[in-house]
Amino acid sequence: MDTIWIIGCGDIGLRVAQRLHQQGREATGVVRSAQSAERLRAAGVTAVRADLDSELPPLAGTVLWFAPPPRDGDSDPRVARFVSAAPPVTRFVYLSTSGVYGDCGGAWIDESAPLQPKSARARRRVDAEQRLGDWAAAGGVSLSVLRVPGIYGPGRLPEARLREGTPVLLPEEAPWTNRIHADDLAAAALAILDGGRGGGAYNVADGNPTTMTDYFCRCARLLGLPEPPALPASEARQGMSSAMWSFMEESKRLRVDRLREELAFDWRYPDLDSGLPACL
Repeated sequence: MDTIWIIGCGDIGLRVAQRLHQQGREATGVVRSAQSAERLRAAGVTAVRADLDSELPPLAGTVLWFAPPPRDGDSDPRVARFVSAAPPVTRFVYLSTSGVYGDCGGAWIDESAPLQPKSARARRRVDAEQRLGDWAAAGGVSLSVLRVPGIYGPGRLPEARLREGTPVLLPEEAPWTNRIHADDLAAAALAILDGGRGGGAYNVADGNPTTMTDYFCRCARLLGLPEPPALPASEARQGMSSAMWSFMEESKRLRVDRLREELAFDWRYPDLDSGLPACL
């Protein structure tokens, strides 16, 4: 049985690897640090260490690429290095971001929406998507792209931010945002791996968007913490990093019909009402 390579096998990659193991399938997680490798091995997952900025393991067959781009620049040299190596890969699943759509003014959008990245982090993802698309088309590789919004789950709630009292926007000024529970993302990645249409992109969200302000207030109530102060945008921006503010400048609502209709995907946590309590 062919090994499935999981590049950047962190929290989501480990969830996927464990599901594959339960199905009797082999998975190898590729990570950078010895600590990450030991974590995978302790969970029963084969681990290989590699620094994607300088090397690649001998990849072949099926690859799930969960590794993010570097934190600087407008391109992804890691993906560029991978496609230039031309490994004998036949199936490739890439975890991208819904940030590639940029700001949509709160409109509902599907996968046909134009890519108009506003931030550098999103431009790096568009660069990776385009490089992989050209590579897959030239080599006959079956490529699927997951466009993923904010991920939440056990250990992934904004507790530190809430304890610091970092402000949020007034409810009437807060942008629409989308979310996916970590377990549902892992399940969707496997569903797309096995049944996804080659060459297609999938919005992987729960289909029930809310606002960033609503999300943080819900998390505060869940954790028994004070709700964050709500300020107008002109004041709140002064207390936010440029990276955090970039999320506030984008508003969109993701349609997930393709995931539901093509793959008959069934969410375990279809909204925050069901997903947040499961994080404790």
